[in-house]
Amino acid sequence: MSIEISETLTFECETGNYHTFCPISCVAWLYQKIEDSFFLVVGTKTCGYFLQNALGVMIFAEPRYAMAELEEGDISAQLNDYRELKRLCVQIGKDRNPSVIIWIGTCTTEIIKMDLEGMAPKLETEIGIPIVVARANGLDYAFTQGEDTVSAAMAHRCPEQGTRDESMHITPYGEKYIESSITNSNDRHPSLVLFGSLPSTVASQLSLELKRQSIDVSGWLPAQRYIDLPTLGDSVYVCGVNPFLSRTATILMRRRKCKLIGAPFPIGPDGTRAWIEKISSVFGIETQGLDEREQQVWASLGDYLDLVRGRSVFFTGDNLLEISLARFLIRCGMIVYEIGIPYMDKRYQAAELTLSRSTCREMCVPIPRIVEKPDNYNQIQRMRELQPDLAITGMAHANPLEARGINTKWSVEFTFAQIHGFTNAKDVLESVTRPLRRNNNLETLGWAVLVKGEKE
Repeated sequence: MSIEISETLTFECETGNYHTFCPISCVAWLYQKIEDSFFLVVGTKTCGYFLQNALGVMIFAEPRYAMAELEEGDISAQLNDYRELKRLCVQIGKDRNPSVIIWIGTCTTEIIKMDLEGMAPKLETEIGIPIVVARANGLDYAFTQGEDTVSAAMAHRCPEQGTRDESMHITPYGEKYIESSITNSNDRHPSLVLFGSLPSTVASQLSLELKRQSIDVSGWLPAQRYIDLPTLGDSVYVCGVNPFLSRTATILMRRRKCKLIGAPFPIGPDGTRAWIEKISSVFGIETQGLDEREQQVWASLGDYLDLVRGRSVFFTGDNLLEISLARFLIRCGMIVYEIGIPYMDKRYQAAELTLSRSTCREMCVPIPRIVEKPDNYNQIQRMRELQPDLAITGMAHANPLEARGINTKWSVEFTFAQIHGFTNAKDVLESVTRPLRRNNNLETLGWAVLVKGEKE
């Protein structure tokens, strides 16, 4: 099936399975981001084994997450779900004293129709700890959408404008400022809330880049602490930092009546500049020094650009970051043959798609085909014909592709790496070029051994 949305950008849809991690893996980065939280995954032993292996927790670590394991008695409704969950949550409250407990529903809770949303409000009242329910199960398209589910659930818990003292705000980088009333003064722009889970250092970098353009960030969703969730309302502007948060964007617009800023995502110097420019234009602010800032970053990437220029890359589709990463790599001089993606929300990624199209024109390269829900068998056949220099793929397919002579990079690494903003563009290229540099070194070593053998 082919859907033309412009003269030059074509989407194709195949019927492949979703070859991605389970979305409950979002616990791996969210429990570290929301520092006063506790995550309780309600599932089977299989879910527990997966989390153990996916998170790789050290023996001395004390992570703020746990498993509520469902056994035969639970599944056959012989045990009281409410009583069991209450016992666990009371114990969690005594041991960890979290500001919020987040229940992560799994495939099993969906199949047996466990009413987590019905039990949570009653239990929350009894134990005095907020309980947020997020259904992050295998019915999602990609494992990163687990974060989308949690963020959307947290958006419902954000206070309404006027219900909290908003005279004082603290930015992610620790600076306090006084917010004057927008109705009484035109000196300040409306409130801006950014959504997407990023390490505190990266969030601080993006907030500082906006601060340089006289734009203050009112808050982040999710916040570093649950008690610091941002206020939302019809006069609040929101903007996402990741392409897999379409459900959160919908909740913020439809339920919380916020105004969504549709911008490209701040990945790579080009994407970060476009992201800042879009936010600035919405607030009627003319950017200052942004050209010089971007050019400085490109100049610092010279060695990496020399290595990737003219090389080809193929995305099999895994974490929904594919469009943004492909656009950045095209701007770096690479040729992208195909962008596989598990799911494509064309409305939420509209600005990113527009930037990708203009980037291809600027670099004078063909616009790559975008394949939604790709069939891996077909993709392997296409890779065999195209012979790309690099395939960015899921972990399950890396070794088979390497055995067929194709350099690979695990796409999941980009999920956990710091890739947003101007300063982290180097980390993206460091990760992309590692397999290429490794093979170049092996080839050089092979030639050296061969020459030495001939001399002897």
